[in-house]
Amino acid sequence: MKQIQMVDLKGQYEGIKDQVNESLQEVLESTAFINGPQVHSFQKELEEYLGVKNVIPCANGTDALQIAMMGLGLQPGDEVITADFTFAATVEVIALLQLTPVLVDVDPETFNIDPEKIREAITPKTRAIVPVHLFGQSADMDAIMEIAREHDLYVIEDNAQAIGANYHTREGKTVKAGAIGDVAATSFFPSKNLGCYGDGGAIFTNNDELAHIIRGIVNHGMYERYHHDVVGVNSRLDSFQAAVLRAKLPKLDIYNERRKEAAIKYSEAFANHTDIVTPVRRGDCDTHVYHQYTLKIGNGKRDALAKHLQEKNIPFGIYYPIPLHLQKAYADERYEEKNFSITNQLVKEVISLPMHTELDDDQIEYISKTIIEFLNQQ
Repeated sequence: MKQIQMVDLKGQYEGIKDQVNESLQEVLESTAFINGPQVHSFQKELEEYLGVKNVIPCANGTDALQIAMMGLGLQPGDEVITADFTFAATVEVIALLQLTPVLVDVDPETFNIDPEKIREAITPKTRAIVPVHLFGQSADMDAIMEIAREHDLYVIEDNAQAIGANYHTREGKTVKAGAIGDVAATSFFPSKNLGCYGDGGAIFTNNDELAHIIRGIVNHGMYERYHHDVVGVNSRLDSFQAAVLRAKLPKLDIYNERRKEAAIKYSEAFANHTDIVTPVRRGDCDTHVYHQYTLKIGNGKRDALAKHLQEKNIPFGIYYPIPLHLQKAYADERYEEKNFSITNQLVKEVISLPMHTELDDDQIEYISKTIIEFLNQQ
């Protein structure tokens, strides 16, 4: 059995080496390293894949979130509601823009933001909601969009972990995660389902006016060289990263299918174990792209299991070990522990297993068997 990796980028590269190398060589020969043909082609191809009118590439996923909020014209003091159980980048950009983050609890099954908790948190200062499509599955966007319409709020989708996932609306339509709200942001960090070989990100929107504003923001506020019409930043996807993404994008659905196949095998192995809760998928099989395969380990056994996996050289991740409302940077006297009961429990139970396109049956069997045997002995 080959060595188990949390994410096997080298194995994935072997399958697309020729396409990647050829694309990178084209960039070298063209010397169009910034905003070159590879970037523009990738933008168009991603627009077609997602079914959105506008994709604006940028330097990374955190920038994408910040730029989306800047484009919407949010002002210091405006309240932005988001999930307590997620990576800090989501709340980081809210704070950086001197907006007011409002953290709420999540659904115990999907780990995504709880729409009812959103509704309870709305005040006259609320301007936007940021649902995070955590671990590869879209949040309940029908409910979230309904709340947003009722209260005239913006919806900014954090789609860093769910690119390629489908969402089936109440009306029976199928749309891609990230193509539902007013604007969305994604990351192309190497470990993502669609990842480059460095940092990269993008903003999506069907609003042409907003897209125009964002295109200026990502390039120092310029639409014409040396004419700065809006306050901007320097956040551009470089041509090398676009070249890698162009090689991977046609394979994204295949990559996501491999992840789903691995997830199904994991879940079958863990079925009915009293200490293990496997990931819950809402809707059809195409709605979860398993950026992470995250178990809940009950009866206080998570930490002991993590130590055992480490001893067995089986990689794992604990996403996330500390709720955002307990992070020093984002602590706020407004928060009460009783309002974060789900998140506070999840941080004690979750553990993510190796999940990538190159997992084979022997690895999945070994990982599953190791976990089950250990838990049965506890």
